[in-house]
Amino acid sequence: MVEKVLSEKGFVKSIAELKQNLPRQVNHDTLKIILEYLEDSNKIVFSIKGIIWIFNNNPKLSKAINEGFVV
Repeated sequence: MVEKVLSEKGFVKSIAELKQNLPRQVNHDTLKIILEYLEDSNKIVFSIKGIIWIFNNNPKLSKAINEGFVV
């Protein structure tokens, strides 16, 4: 649920804004654990400006990264 909201919005300014956008209420401690997991799995980044979704599941991008640049 948290991952879906973040991926759709792309950017939120704060945890409070994220909580407002969630369809159901989530315990603050649970939300912090979820955000830590998403950051550790390189799906989000915490910055001074907010929380940014960075994960890209495009198969063409994954293939290009794995194979490298071929001329």
